[in-house]
Amino acid sequence: MLNPNCHQASSINPAMKTTVDETAPPSPSTDFGITYAPTTVSAGTVPADAIFPRTDSNGGICNTLSLEDRGVKYIRIQWVDFSNFVHCRVLTISHFRKLLRASRPGVAVTKAVLGIVFLTVTEGFGVFGEYLLVMDFASMRMCGYAPGHAAVFGYFQEKYPLGGRLDVPLCPRTNLRRIIKYAEEELRTEFLVGFETEFILLTSTRPSIQAANNHGWSRTAAFGSGTTELTVLEEIADALATSGIELQMFHSEGAPGQYEVVTGPLPPLEAADALAHTRETIYNIASKHGMRATFAPRLYTDSCGSGAHTHISVHPTTGSSPPSEHHPSILTTHESRFLAGLMAHLHSVIAFTLPLPQSYARMKDGIWSGGTWACWGVEHREVPVRLTNSNSPQTRNFEVKTVDGTANPYLVLAGLIGAGIVGIRDQLELTIEGCGKRSAAELSEAERAEKGIIRRLPLDVESARQYLQEDQKICEVIGEEVARKYVAVNKTLGGLIVQQEAENEDAAVSRLVETY
Repeated sequence: MLNPNCHQASSINPAMKTTVDETAPPSPSTDFGITYAPTTVSAGTVPADAIFPRTDSNGGICNTLSLEDRGVKYIRIQWVDFSNFVHCRVLTISHFRKLLRASRPGVAVTKAVLGIVFLTVTEGFGVFGEYLLVMDFASMRMCGYAPGHAAVFGYFQEKYPLGGRLDVPLCPRTNLRRIIKYAEEELRTEFLVGFETEFILLTSTRPSIQAANNHGWSRTAAFGSGTTELTVLEEIADALATSGIELQMFHSEGAPGQYEVVTGPLPPLEAADALAHTRETIYNIASKHGMRATFAPRLYTDSCGSGAHTHISVHPTTGSSPPSEHHPSILTTHESRFLAGLMAHLHSVIAFTLPLPQSYARMKDGIWSGGTWACWGVEHREVPVRLTNSNSPQTRNFEVKTVDGTANPYLVLAGLIGAGIVGIRDQLELTIEGCGKRSAAELSEAERAEKGIIRRLPLDVESARQYLQEDQKICEVIGEEVARKYVAVNKTLGGLIVQQEAENEDAAVSRLVETY
């Protein structure tokens, strides 16, 4: 029997000769999306030669534009604390150049830095001592939202060696760097991370909030020509491009005034830096046009919440990983073990990913936010961990939906990747079956048990804190002191961000959106 897909010249009837339309699109493939790899992505940061101009063999200055040539007058040295507040010290370019002569260029900051919430110092953080916030020049970006400014993140270090070390384990960037280094060196595994950032544009925050519009999900009406909203989104896109951050797309979301920007994948530390910079860009461009952008988890009980969906792909450095035993067509062994670690410890790391009491108004069953059960599914919108592009090995990744924009991105990735590392390190078997067409909440208790779905995720921040402190394996990866101090700060934050006595609900919501 002839293969109808093969080109066959017929000697019987030349008029029936098969021809090929060379303009036709290629045959459909199971490979979707753009292929990214740890070796091919670029952080888009300012090149080192711009910070430290080099001379060539003839004594001439290399061609790379210096910071001054790029119009930089100010340098923002930034850090993100346990409450996800972004702080900075703004240096003039002349003072920055003087600091570069130091052995560890940076600025001194009180050791209470990670424990201050508004004006309250959390118990366990004192008034004594200073850290040195040492600049990580590889993180420097142009501030597209603030012409003349560049921003650089840093690592907290001891001013003087403490126990033979300078590193500060509590520093969120240092901690994430340590975890990633362990995965690379001990487990021969790398990761890429991309984010979907949802936010709401408000035209007023007091006495009550007022959204910029109410146009709905992916509607063209949300981008009306001449509207301030379109101008804001276009300028956000332009500013991110100036900052070297890959913006893939933006669109409107379902809640009033809600939008989403999608940024490309990067290694975890660079991805966290880029997310913090993206949020700063969104805040500042909105402010420029008289609006307030907010990442508050859920402002309207009858509509969608705002998340920070986190996409993670797993890349062994020793070559391709073999197919997994139980899901060979959709998961490699590395991916299966990573997912098993997430399933085993997701309930514990949610203390990092959903940090506010208000975060749990978004984590409900039946509203496409991930639901309340520890489970996963292929292209499933009602699971906390969605396997996307399952049949496309080059673009396959895990989307974690139990993250919102009030969370510190370094702690989020330390927690999520830390959970996955436990799975890879301990060679955990994936015992939970993927959800089918129905969500876990729609299954009976017996049906859930048959799939191995037995754990409910924390339904409030108090439970999330308790789960974190009780999970020895996660505390081992994250660090006991980090977990303990984070919970203490988070309790302080939780008490200050909720509605206070003699305060109405509108005032509490105003404070929330003006903070996050």
